[in-house]
Amino acid sequence: MRKIQKDRGSRVITLIHRQESLSFLGVPISRYINIEDSGQVLRAIRQTDENVPIDLIVHTPGGLVLAAEQIALALVRHKAKVTVFVPHYAMSGGTLLALAADEIVMDGNAVLGPVDPQIGSYPAASILSVVERKPIEHVDDNTLILADIARKVANQVRDTVLHMLKENVSTEKAEELADFFTQGYFTHDYPLSATRLKSLGLPVSFDMPAGIYKLMELCPQAGTNRPSVGYVPMPQRTAPTRERDRSST
Repeated sequence: MRKIQKDRGSRVITLIHRQESLSFLGVPISRYINIEDSGQVLRAIRQTDENVPIDLIVHTPGGLVLAAEQIALALVRHKAKVTVFVPHYAMSGGTLLALAADEIVMDGNAVLGPVDPQIGSYPAASILSVVERKPIEHVDDNTLILADIARKVANQVRDTVLHMLKENVSTEKAEELADFFTQGYFTHDYPLSATRLKSLGLPVSFDMPAGIYKLMELCPQAGTNRPSVGYVPMPQRTAPTRERDRSST
C-alpha cells in the first residue's frame, strides 16, 4: 500500500471482503459493508488532506445502504480526485462507491452490479410491480405496506445515485444512468461488465496498476478476525483556527 501511495501520490484505502456468501438474489450474508467499515473509511478520508487524491480499492458483494451511502457521499465531497479500483467485482453497495468516483479503474474482466434496493429478501421493484399489476382489493395490507416502503427507498437510492453522477456526467446522462442502476431492470446479482459500463458513458478506464493485483494476492480467504478496511495511518489533520467574531463580546 505504501508503494502504491508513493507511485501515485495518493492516499490508498482498501475495502476488501472475503468469505463472501451470496443468496440467490445476490443479497450479501457473510462479509459485507457494515457500519464498522463506514466508520473506518470515513476516518481515513477525514485524515486525508483535501488536496491529496484518494485511491479506494474495492472488492465486495455490497452491504448496508446506510454504510455505503455514507462512504459514497464522503468521496463525492473530497476535493481532490477520487479513483475507485475494481480488480474483480464491486456489487450493490460496492457499485455505489464506484459511481461516486471521478474515475473507475477496472480489470477487463471485472464487474459492477445494479444498486436497486432490496426489502428483506425481495427487490423493491418487484414488490411495486405486484401492487401495480393486481387490483388493489386483491392485495393484502402487508404487501401494501411493503410497497409503500419500497417506493420510498427506491426514490431515495435513485436520488443519491443521481446526485453523485451529476459530478462527472451531464444531467441528462446522469438521469439515464440513475434509472439504469436503480430501477430493477436486472436481478440484484447481475454482472455489468467494464466494457458495457464504459459504453454507457461512465468514466471507466482499464489502466489497473500491477501493484493492486499484488495487493489482492495478499488478501486470500481471510480468518474471521481479519479487518476488511485498511489504510496507512497519517498524522491527524487539525481544523484551521477560525478567526474570532469581532462582533462578539
